[in-house]
Amino acid sequence: MSEPVIKKSELKKACKNCGAELKYKPGTTTVTCEYCGHQEKIDLDTDPIKELPLRQYLKDQGAQVNSEEISILNCKNCGANQHVEENYKSLHCVYCGTPLIREDIKTEQWILPGAVLPFQLTQDEAILRFKKWVKGLWWAPDDLQKATLDPQFTKGLYLPYWTFDAQLYGKYSGARGDYYYETQSYKDSNGRRQTRRVRKTRWIPVNGNIQGFVDDTLINASKQHTGKVPREVALWNLKKLQPFESSFLAGFVTEKYTIPLNDGHLESQEEMRRIANTWARRDIGGDEQRINNLNINLKEETFKHILLPVYISAYRYKNKSYSFFVNGENGSISGKRPYSFWKIFLAVLAGLLLFVLVYLFAQ
Repeated sequence: MSEPVIKKSELKKACKNCGAELKYKPGTTTVTCEYCGHQEKIDLDTDPIKELPLRQYLKDQGAQVNSEEISILNCKNCGANQHVEENYKSLHCVYCGTPLIREDIKTEQWILPGAVLPFQLTQDEAILRFKKWVKGLWWAPDDLQKATLDPQFTKGLYLPYWTFDAQLYGKYSGARGDYYYETQSYKDSNGRRQTRRVRKTRWIPVNGNIQGFVDDTLINASKQHTGKVPREVALWNLKKLQPFESSFLAGFVTEKYTIPLNDGHLESQEEMRRIANTWARRDIGGDEQRINNLNINLKEETFKHILLPVYISAYRYKNKSYSFFVNGENGSISGKRPYSFWKIFLAVLAGLLLFVLVYLFAQ
């Protein structure tokens, strides 16, 4: 009888002292036992992060080469696909707080992550940032401040992203605009003749070639029907990426990509076209540039599936879901916030009363 296959993405380490599961300690390269305090060093891969050949994976047969099955819980409310550790205590969707039913677990195929950016902030540090941020919000309901006090509302989540690399070659045609100035005479409002310098642009037809290496074009791999991560938070230092090691995921939720590789690749091509446009304008030079035609060709395309860290606090107010986000690497924070009707109403009422009192006093 053959031995069961141990999945690389779900490999768990038990504490040698008490048998409890070891969890990753943010900002370190260790896993820690919450019960007895035992720590173990994570064996970091010294090999370079692996880039996968894109064209091979865009074919069905190629996509299975570096893939495996993982257990997934799908949120019936917002559609997020979440891989949850077996002993995760609070089975609620990290985006909207909807309870997840363990019996609904299913297995799905996914391309193994090639790299992970480990959490640098602990949950306690994220909660402190939430509290400070909430205190600075005007007109926020009191319940919002209560929510930041409860750790169960704040979850650490690894978000899925695609990155694409390519050698970019481009050919463009357009025009270079150089400013020059002419002196013109005119009559002012009093009928007197005056002179002024007027800027004009001299256009010269141009064409040329551009080329260069485009590294780590970052494409969101999750649709995030609700609780979309704000742009201010979705900025990570990709130089901190580590070769994928499942120990970094221990104690956190991992979201499975819902945007297929092919769709991510199409979006990356649009981004690379924008990059090519910038390169072409730089190559043209001058004060202004016009690009009439730009053809690009991408070669030696590679990609990787990566996981990036964020803390999410899901909160419900007046039957609406709100999500707040803290970047798990650099601590930047943002999110949609509710407003308290009564706080605003009382503030407006107080303002009107003050206005009336000032008016009466002035009389």
